Amino acid sequence: MTEIRSAIFLAGGVVVTSFFGIAVPLAGIFSTRAALRLAREWARGILRWTEIACGIRYEIEGRENIPPGPAVIMAKHQSAWETVFLEATFPYQCWIIKRELVWLPFVGWGLVAVRSIAIDRSSGQAAREQIVQHGARRIAEGLWVTIFPEGTRVPVGRRGRYGIGGATLAARTGTPILPIAHNAGEFWGRYAFRKHAGTVRVVIGPVIEAHGRDPLEVTREVEAWIEGQMTRLNPERYAIA
Repeated sequence: MTEIRSAIFLAGGVVVTSFFGIAVPLAGIFSTRAALRLAREWARGILRWTEIACGIRYEIEGRENIPPGPAVIMAKHQSAWETVFLEATFPYQCWIIKRELVWLPFVGWGLVAVRSIAIDRSSGQAAREQIVQHGARRIAEGLWVTIFPEGTRVPVGRRGRYGIGGATLAARTGTPILPIAHNAGEFWGRYAFRKHAGTVRVVIGPVIEAHGRDPLEVTREVEAWIEGQMTRLNPERYAIA
């Protein structure tokens, strides 16, 4: 049954994503806001389809921590689920993405249309400066910026190396960081076809102020909070550091 439901989800997801993968870039020709609006509708549709087809629901802890103005979202990355969730849930945002994603049919076109910041992760300092330069412009325009500090999807029970790009952007622009932890990988593996029914637990943390602080220090604080929450959500999966 899991395989059948996963196949049904995939078929529906391809149809919906193909449509929006064309509609979002077309809307972006005329208005970035229109592209952002359509991208959000795509995400909300996929999130709902995930619930219907796969039985994956979610509950949120910490909604009261969401600030009224732009923030730099720094989230745990385990699967594609949280990408959809973040797009569907938070104010209009741009994404810090690896450069290869822009070449993906439909999804990549949409990422370009919503003015994502594509970086070469291997370029180190140059990538960080690109994040700061372009991210500051997006924040000035009222957009939020979303980044997965581990840089790629990480298997459940593990942690990746946290990059300092998001903290550098937040420190230089005086923008607060909103840390997010979740256990989506328990139900939707990082590259898995099979999706398992269950309830994803999402925890939105108190904002972390970065203005005037050392980005490395800020990154360590973000990492400590996120990984601490991962241990709380799944103590059997994460060893206490």
